Amino acid sequence: MSFWESYVLLAGVVLGAMTLLWALSLLWRDAGIVDIFWGFGFVIFVWGAFLLTPEGFQPRKLLLSVLVTLWGLRLAGHIFARNWAKPEDFRYAAWRQEAGRSWWWRSLFKVFLLQGGILCIVAAPLLAAQVSAVPVRLTWLDVVAIPLWLVGFIFEAGGDWQLMRFKAKPSNRGKVLQSGFWRYTRHPNYFGDAVQWWAFYLIALAGGAWWTVFSPLLMTFLLVRVSGVAMLEKSLKEAKPGYREYIENTPAFVPWFPKRKNPLV
Repeated sequence: MSFWESYVLLAGVVLGAMTLLWALSLLWRDAGIVDIFWGFGFVIFVWGAFLLTPEGFQPRKLLLSVLVTLWGLRLAGHIFARNWAKPEDFRYAAWRQEAGRSWWWRSLFKVFLLQGGILCIVAAPLLAAQVSAVPVRLTWLDVVAIPLWLVGFIFEAGGDWQLMRFKAKPSNRGKVLQSGFWRYTRHPNYFGDAVQWWAFYLIALAGGAWWTVFSPLLMTFLLVRVSGVAMLEKSLKEAKPGYREYIENTPAFVPWFPKRKNPLV
């Protein structure tokens, strides 16, 4: 089966799953369940690609599929635990209120099919990396991808864990986490997510799929400018009094040492 035949089939599976998820969201009155499916959707995609590309180089296929699975299942599990028994995410709740009675059908396109479409675009290297049967060996790009992915995974999982522990303490309500990974970047989880996608791309690049570079570029752009850093910080500036100072002293995305505060000021 060619790349495009496999891609169309996998896209159909993802969009079909999103439509089913949309129907469930209407019953549960919670569009936020789409966030839980985001990581799991890539797991479905990568293993579907694994099964549809028997001609591909098996060690590379297995390496990529395992790394994507570890990333996707951890992310899905984290969001599930974070959202359990809590109200609908403020973004979807605001859209629901704005749309009124038309939300039931608007949510299908504005939330579920939109995210499903983005998922399919971003997932392109997960298939492209597995289609090629050459080179018939793991290259230096495959090898470099492993520690790069590990760095990203540690930042994302570690950042999420540190934030979860911080929020669990009532005494921290209204405060800003500025320790651990959060001392060096305001969004270690988003940074780690982006790094892992660049690692996935390196594996695709090793298989000759250089053209899928749009995938990590798009994911990084979304995390920084659209649904990640930009959207979250807009609300945090208003909700947390100390966040503006945190912005002045701490890098937004790529980790670096925080600025030293002027003792004379």
